[in-house]
Amino acid sequence: MKNILKSFFISGFPILSTLVFITTIGETNYNSNDIGLLISSIVIAGFFSLLFIKPVARTSRNLGFYSTLIVIGFLLNLFNFERNSLLISFGLSFGWLLYLNWYSSFNSRNTSVLVVGKKLPNFSLENSNKEVVEVSSFNGTYQIFLFYRGNWCPLCMAQIKEISNQYKELAERNVDMILVSSQPHKHTENIANKHNVPFHFLVDSQNKAAKKLGIVHENGLPVGFQIFGYDSDVVLPTVIITNQNNEIIFADLTDNYRVRPEPETFIKIIDKHKG
Repeated sequence: MKNILKSFFISGFPILSTLVFITTIGETNYNSNDIGLLISSIVIAGFFSLLFIKPVARTSRNLGFYSTLIVIGFLLNLFNFERNSLLISFGLSFGWLLYLNWYSSFNSRNTSVLVVGKKLPNFSLENSNKEVVEVSSFNGTYQIFLFYRGNWCPLCMAQIKEISNQYKELAERNVDMILVSSQPHKHTENIANKHNVPFHFLVDSQNKAAKKLGIVHENGLPVGFQIFGYDSDVVLPTVIITNQNNEIIFADLTDNYRVRPEPETFIKIIDKHKG
């Protein structure tokens, strides 16, 4: 139930903020309340818009710059008391707090399967031809498994772009880079064709592997994206690095979808392990 509420929240909150901005900017005589609402609403709507316009792979946890502006917007509504404006401003500020501390966080992730030193459980994926690919078939010195939510997630797309730019560094270390999502094959083919790097872009049909690894995110898709063919259940952003013996040497089980490791981290882990 909680995840369903989250999926509605993340689709509705940016729209609500945009509507507040459009309504407020139409005012003719601005006072501190109007200015406060404009600041808060444009900051929130702008943040979510920029995620898609200019995607980034990660942000700070508390988004201090944006949060400061939203607080200023709320305080401006306290100077000239108007009940309706204050309620709207409180709603925007409270919604932002929910986004930071409730929506963005993955509480109580299952960390019992992906433990450094343990062997990665065997599982199967599918290639672009829907052929079964066994994890045990990869023969690189190291394997990096990046489980991403789907093409609809701008942070995932920015993270994949970063890693694609490092493909030569990974190739020098004989790394099999395996990018996995449960999204439809056509979307995975699109992202593979876009980057055109020697990585394995594979599909985890029905989240079978994610369930086995304890990283499935039930109802994690924002409401409305189903019309593009995505399933409501997605994967929790996860990075796993294994060696030739299929032993896990690194596992990033982030507890916040906006906090992700940089590609340089993977290279350092591999170089350290080699040394």
